[in-house]
Amino acid sequence: MPENEATRSEQEFQDLLRRLELALDASRIGVWEHSIAKDGILWDAQMHRLYETGETCRQVPVWFWANAIHPDDRERAERDFEQAIAARGAYDSQFRIVLPSGEIRHLRSRAHFYVDAEGAPSFIGAEWDVTADVQLNAELARQKMMAEARALALEESNARIEHVADHDYLTGLPNRRLLDKRLAELPADRSVATLGVLHLDIDQFKQINDSHGHAAGDAVLKAAALRLAAAIPANGMVARVGGDDFVVVLVNFTDLAELKLITEDVQRRLRKKIRYGQEMLQSGASIGVSWSADRRVRNLLAESDVALYHAKQLGRNRIEFFTRQLQEDLRSKRRLVEELKLGLERGEIIPYYQVQLSARTRQVIGFEALARWKHPDKGVLAPGVFLKIADEHGLAAEIDAAILKRVLEDRQFWQLRGLAVPRIAVNISASRLADPALLRKLKTLDIPPGAIVFELVETIFLDDSEETLLDHVDDIKRLGIDIEIDDFGSGHASLIGLVKLRPKRLKIDRQLVAEVVSSQEQRRVIGSIVEIAKALDVEVIAEGIETESHATVLAQLGCDGLQGYAFGYPAPAAETERLFSPLTSGAEKQKAAIGG
Repeated sequence: MPENEATRSEQEFQDLLRRLELALDASRIGVWEHSIAKDGILWDAQMHRLYETGETCRQVPVWFWANAIHPDDRERAERDFEQAIAARGAYDSQFRIVLPSGEIRHLRSRAHFYVDAEGAPSFIGAEWDVTADVQLNAELARQKMMAEARALALEESNARIEHVADHDYLTGLPNRRLLDKRLAELPADRSVATLGVLHLDIDQFKQINDSHGHAAGDAVLKAAALRLAAAIPANGMVARVGGDDFVVVLVNFTDLAELKLITEDVQRRLRKKIRYGQEMLQSGASIGVSWSADRRVRNLLAESDVALYHAKQLGRNRIEFFTRQLQEDLRSKRRLVEELKLGLERGEIIPYYQVQLSARTRQVIGFEALARWKHPDKGVLAPGVFLKIADEHGLAAEIDAAILKRVLEDRQFWQLRGLAVPRIAVNISASRLADPALLRKLKTLDIPPGAIVFELVETIFLDDSEETLLDHVDDIKRLGIDIEIDDFGSGHASLIGLVKLRPKRLKIDRQLVAEVVSSQEQRRVIGSIVEIAKALDVEVIAEGIETESHATVLAQLGCDGLQGYAFGYPAPAAETERLFSPLTSGAEKQKAAIGG
């Protein structure tokens, strides 16, 4: 080769080496060479910079490299190199080094095996700092782990939310939402042959809450849930659908007889007492049952509700199965309720008046206004037809208000005709008595003192009446409205309640009056009631008097007033006018006018 070409080639080679050195320096890649036979290592300047040795020498001992590696990575790094030597192949490793300052860096090392000109096996390789990549990958891994953790937490949170949405917070049972889902799925489940639904209502639950507190009520509900879950087969379902209402869904029972056995077992379990602190709480359940042999689900829940309603109407601790007759009866009641609502709007609820006489003089001393329904198609309906249904559907207070309004109108009409009108007693239900707006409503009526009497006709728990209720009654008294206790002796009132309430008068229940002529025991009972009433300065009226003999005996026993068919049947306002007729005068004429 000519000298000038050789010089140019050498120059190009040197330029290439400089560019390579600059590139390696810029990339901070260190180059090393390890002669295995000589057990020596050659480092370039970049290798010293990577390890921060502060040296520039080319030759470094093997132990120098090994000592710089992090103790936890040393064994693996040396093993990787030994495996490459044994295989006479590529070397690839990554490890941490500890710099003289104590800082830890991550290095990547790669090399290729070759045999030098002297035939000695060697490795030539490169190392570079990958700390930033390792840290980035670690951060990415951490972020991924956190994302996965968040996703898992979200999934668990969604599961908890779903569980809460589908389950009752107190008992842990499925709620109405999950029950509806299950019922919707059943028709498509070909494995299901028979279906049964039990709708349960815990007996005496309100009394337990009122007497022992809501914590006791919660304990009853939890115990009921556990007992229900234990009573039903594994393929069944128990749900709490509200308050003290539970629904049980049963599938694939053999026949109606087996369904009855399961239902009776459920009721028997719920009848057992529940321990609450030092007390044993007694409860039970009314149960309505419906069933289907063809996976028909659509009406089962409604039918079991109808059966439950019937069971509760007949008393506590009963089991009733749905029948078509029950459904028709319920429809009839609902139609009657709608008619009653319309009747109230039309003013069809009117008073019929029954006279009350003085037991001593037989003069008229008052009237009781009794509700009647002047039905446009069925004529005049007695209270037994509609009062109970009205109370069940929250209409009792409206009936009370309608009767009072008509009584005041009738009274004003009689007075305008110059008639002296005695007191008139009207029934007041517990719901109306508890109305916080009652006093305001009564004040707007401007009732003259002594004109109106309120009869407490229902059980108003006088023995444990709240002070607010008693205060309410006292406020009514201050308006000039007397208070009477109706049906005294029937269990609706007690002596303790009598002392608390201090009514103007009480009415002895007709059941006690019925046998007073023939029964000495009944006379003693009524005589005792009269004595107690007199001691409390309470007047006594005996109702249900059907014969003159009854009237005579009760007058002898000290009753102040008499009321019953013996003196007159309840009559509309137009027929009652004759009792105030100005054409007659005196007690005897008045007595004659009423057939006394």
